[in-house]
Amino acid sequence: MHKVREAQEKLLATQRRIAEVFEAAGEALDFGKPRVLELTGATDAEGAVAKLREWNRQAEDEAKEYERYRELKAIEDQARQILEEAERERKAARRTLPWPGPETPEPAGLTLGEIIVKSKPFSDWRTGRTPTSWTDERFGLRELKANFITTAGWPPETTRIPGLVIEAATRPIQVLDIIPTGTTQQAAIVYMEETTRTHGAAERAEAAAYAESAFQLTEKSSTVRSIGDSIPVSDEQLEDVEGVQSYLTQRLTFGIRQRLDNQVLNGNGVAPNLLGILNVTGIQTQAKGTDPVPDAVYKALTKVRVTGRAFPDAFVVHPNDWQEIRLLRTADGIYIWGSPSEPGPERIWGVRVVQADSLTEGTGLVGDFRNFCQLFERRGIEVEVGFTGTQFTSGMRTIRAGLRVAFVVYRPAAFCTVTGI
Repeated sequence: MHKVREAQEKLLATQRRIAEVFEAAGEALDFGKPRVLELTGATDAEGAVAKLREWNRQAEDEAKEYERYRELKAIEDQARQILEEAERERKAARRTLPWPGPETPEPAGLTLGEIIVKSKPFSDWRTGRTPTSWTDERFGLRELKANFITTAGWPPETTRIPGLVIEAATRPIQVLDIIPTGTTQQAAIVYMEETTRTHGAAERAEAAAYAESAFQLTEKSSTVRSIGDSIPVSDEQLEDVEGVQSYLTQRLTFGIRQRLDNQVLNGNGVAPNLLGILNVTGIQTQAKGTDPVPDAVYKALTKVRVTGRAFPDAFVVHPNDWQEIRLLRTADGIYIWGSPSEPGPERIWGVRVVQADSLTEGTGLVGDFRNFCQLFERRGIEVEVGFTGTQFTSGMRTIRAGLRVAFVVYRPAAFCTVTGI
């Protein structure tokens, strides 16, 4: 037992040492930092990387040793259990009473049913399901043909775990958390966009004419759209099963938010759809081309800063595409985004990473979500119960849920797609 614990402690100590070096190197993985050199005992970055590789190999060997000791302990525990069981059976065999007949005595205190269940013919039947009868003259049992089993006898009672529902796999809410929200009492969000902004300010000589600037505003609007869902349910289901209404309410509410989460990215703007960011005219794009993915992302961030005059705060990417980025390694085999023993930073170039599989694989999106897009609620999610058609006379009801929202992208150039990831 102590060898298992010692092996585990050695492995954890090595892993902590590796993690401490990566933390000291920072997101840029600068292994030439003084703290990194101090921790590794190296004189330069190359020596620090060599020491990390050595520690990684050491951690692999220690992990194998730990697993070997665990296996040996499992075998030892199993052997001990077998010996203890054999000792219990040996002691039980001594407690016997006289048995009628030449057969081997059975332990005292067993009922007739227990003797039958423990008998070899019954054990053979339970294993192979082949015998249909046997003879046991010790109690005058002959030709016992009808097996008292669950299919022809008394089936066991089973009870479902109360309140437990294993959820089916579905896409979680992924993008709504980074989009600011507001409220409105109107049927549309109307705002003014500065479409012409020419600053003419210039130096002037005495008595010379002043320079002239030009500004022009254009009215823009985004119509409030409705997203809804419903499900018919019987009166008996609502009355007889506790929690059905709350279960259905939660599922309908989640489904609406999940649909909204998709619309703010992919909505095509054709009524009754919202106009999602990816379909807004004027957003920028950056092709990956032959660039590494991090380089292409940085170029997109630069476009948002320079052309969009905005401050990008998020990079939305499909989980499969983020996987390729997360697994990037140096030529020496060191993971750029951190050791596999750690979660690693969910950031790229200092910008938050949002994994969203509602985004088409192969395309990423960077942008200033905090300042240049907004979701307006005309009516939050409401859940109602009512009747439709002949439901009243059929003992049915309909639970429905819906909301009304408008989505606005104030400055399209504050967003940029990264294609070809």
